[in-house]
Amino acid sequence: MGFKCGIVGLPNVGKSTLFNAMTQTAAAEAANFPFCTIEPNVGRVGVPDARLDVIAKIGGSASIIPTQLEFVDIAGLVRGASKGEGLGNQFLANIREVDAIIKVVRCFDDENVTHVEGKVDPIRDAETIETELMLADMESLEKRVTALGKKAKGGDKDAKQTLDTVERVLKVLEGGQPARTVDISDDDQKAFDMLQLLTSKPILFVCNVDEDSAADGNAMSARVAEMAAAQGAGSVVISAKIEEEVSQLDSDEDKQEFLETLGLEETGLTRVIRAGYELLSLITFFTVGPKEARAWTVIKGSKAPQAAGVIHSDFERGFIKAETMAYADYVDLGGEQPCKDAGKMRQEGKEYVVQDGDIMLFRFNV
Repeated sequence: MGFKCGIVGLPNVGKSTLFNAMTQTAAAEAANFPFCTIEPNVGRVGVPDARLDVIAKIGGSASIIPTQLEFVDIAGLVRGASKGEGLGNQFLANIREVDAIIKVVRCFDDENVTHVEGKVDPIRDAETIETELMLADMESLEKRVTALGKKAKGGDKDAKQTLDTVERVLKVLEGGQPARTVDISDDDQKAFDMLQLLTSKPILFVCNVDEDSAADGNAMSARVAEMAAAQGAGSVVISAKIEEEVSQLDSDEDKQEFLETLGLEETGLTRVIRAGYELLSLITFFTVGPKEARAWTVIKGSKAPQAAGVIHSDFERGFIKAETMAYADYVDLGGEQPCKDAGKMRQEGKEYVVQDGDIMLFRFNV
C-alpha cells in the first residue's frame, strides 16, 4: 500500500531543494530557472518514529525497518497551467496520481533568486496554484456532463448519481471554492472519488523561509498559517537551505549538533513527514521479532484483516486472528512473553479496528 504526497509550487520556491534534502539525493536538479524538474522525481522516506527503536531493543531485533511515505517532486506550475501554459498539462497529469498535495510557498526575499511573478507573495502564489487546479477540475467535469446526461436519460442510475455529484461540485467550483469543500454523503462518496478531482485532495502548506526564520517563521509564513487554518489545512515552516545542509552531514550526532546551533529541536523535514502522515489519516502498527522490528502503515479505521493484507495479500485472504499487544503494555512489561503472562496479549478477530502503536502477530491459513 503506497501513499504519495505531491510536492507542488511555482518555479523557484524551493521544491526541488526540499525534495533533494528529503530523499538525501541529488535526483531532482535544483537550479535557478523555471522547469528544472521536467519529469516528476519520486523518493521514499522513512517516517520518524522513536517507538520503533524502543520495541526493537526489547525484542532483540537484528534490523529496524520504518514505514515509508512517497514524495513526488512535480514540475513547477505557472499561471495558465490549466490551459497548457508552461508544463501545465504534464503538471496536472502528474498531480492526479498523488493522494495529498504539499504546496511549497516562498516566504523569503532574495534578489539572487528570481520569482516567476516578479515579486514574492506566498498568498498570491498559493491562490494561483489553487485557481489553476480548480480551472482544470471544472474543465474535466464539464466534459463529462453531456455523456452522463445521455446515460441518465436512458435510465442509467449510476450515471444519474454521478451527474448529480458532478453538477453539485461544478456549482461549488464556479463559486470559487475547491472540491474538498463539497459536503459528500456516504452514498455519493464512491462517485465523487471516481471523478479524481485535483482540488479534492488534502492540502499541507510548507512555508520555505530564510535561515534566520527557521525556528519561528516570519510575517509571510504567519499569513500562510492563517490562510491554511481558515481552509482547514495544515502548515509547516522550514528552511529548505538548512534542510539541504543537514542532509549532507554524515552522522545523526552531527545533524543534531548543527540543528542545536540554530536553535532547532528537529529538522523541518521531520515535521513535514509527520504532517503528511497525519494529513492522509494514517496510523502505524508494528511487527517485532529476532529478525526485524518493522513499522507498517494503514489508514485510520482499518480492521485487522486489512492490516494483515499490508504485509501480504495471503495474510488477509486467509486471516484467522491477530494476536495484539498495546505499545505501552509491550514496553512497560518488557516484551511479548511478559505480555502473555500478564494477559495483555489479546486475540482479535476480523472486526477489530487497528489502533496506532499496536504490536501484531497475524494467524492465517491459505
